[in-house]
Amino acid sequence: MAFMQDPAIRPFHPDDAPWLVERHGTLYARENGFDESFAPLVAEILAAFIADHDPRTEAGWIAHDGARRLGSIFCVRESAELARLRLFLLVPEARGRGLGHRLLRQCMGFARACGYRRMTLSTHESHRAACALYARAGWRIVASRPVRNYGCDLVEQSWEIALD
Repeated sequence: MAFMQDPAIRPFHPDDAPWLVERHGTLYARENGFDESFAPLVAEILAAFIADHDPRTEAGWIAHDGARRLGSIFCVRESAELARLRLFLLVPEARGRGLGHRLLRQCMGFARACGYRRMTLSTHESHRAACALYARAGWRIVASRPVRNYGCDLVEQSWEIALD
């Protein structure tokens, strides 16, 4: 896919939620074999964010090329010192172009500006490209365990980074 322009990053808007739910459900089913239980979880996360997030300490962003959405990332509060990265996604045609790095930098910069001292995220070992991106950015694995989620046997990983 050729981009019309350099992809931009803008704040998440509630109108983005249906696209995010559909893309997460479709891509995770195709790429990881996740079952139909995954998309409703994404919908719940987004509904809670839309209803309850504090824009001073929590935010989401959408990467886009004009009207075409390409990805997302969210920063949500866990505690006064700890933020959680959530819903990081890039559509396949946008991968390998530095856009994931830009989204990650946007999210981490926001967390620093909010005064969070650390960030955490949960992912699966099978998400190798994302895990490599986290490692290059200075994140480290703090826990790893086998789980059965979304109809699959997975290795769940917890990653953290100090922001100061």
